[in-house]
Amino acid sequence: MLSALDKKVISLISQDISLTGRPFREMADRLNISEAQLLGRINGYKRSGLLRKFSAVLNHRKAGFIANAMCVWNVPEKSVARAGRIITGFSEVSHCYERKRALGWNYNLYAMVHGKTKAECLGAAKKISQKIGFSDCKILFSSKEYKKTGVKY
Repeated sequence: MLSALDKKVISLISQDISLTGRPFREMADRLNISEAQLLGRINGYKRSGLLRKFSAVLNHRKAGFIANAMCVWNVPEKSVARAGRIITGFSEVSHCYERKRALGWNYNLYAMVHGKTKAECLGAAKKISQKIGFSDCKILFSSKEYKKTGVKY
C-alpha cells in the first residue's frame, strides 16, 4: 500500500525535472524530506518493480529531428521477439512495440523512427527491414504533433 508521501513522490517524479545541478535535492526540498530519503524511496520503487525505469525524453523536434515515421511490419508471431530486439538496437528508433493485428491490417510490429529528413527515415526503415529479414513494411509519416507529454500520476 502506498503512503501519502509515496503518492507525492510518484506524482513529483512523473513531472518534468528541473534543469539544475541537483534536481533531486530540489524535489526533496519540495517534499520536506532529505535528498537521501527521496533517492532511497526511488531506489525502493525500482527494487520492488513499482518503478520500471527513470528516463529523460528528448524533444526530438527541437533537436532538429523533424521527420518522424511510424514504421509497421508484418512479422510472424514466432519472430516478433527477435525482430523487436533487433529494431530496438537502431539509434533512430525511440520506441518499438507489438500490437495485435487488426481486421484488414496485417501489421503487428511498430517502431517510431526519427530523422532530420524523410530520406533518413526511409533509409533507416530499409536497413531495419533488411536486418530483421521482413520487407512487408508501411511507413507512416507524422504531419503534425498535437500533444506529447509523459504520463502524470
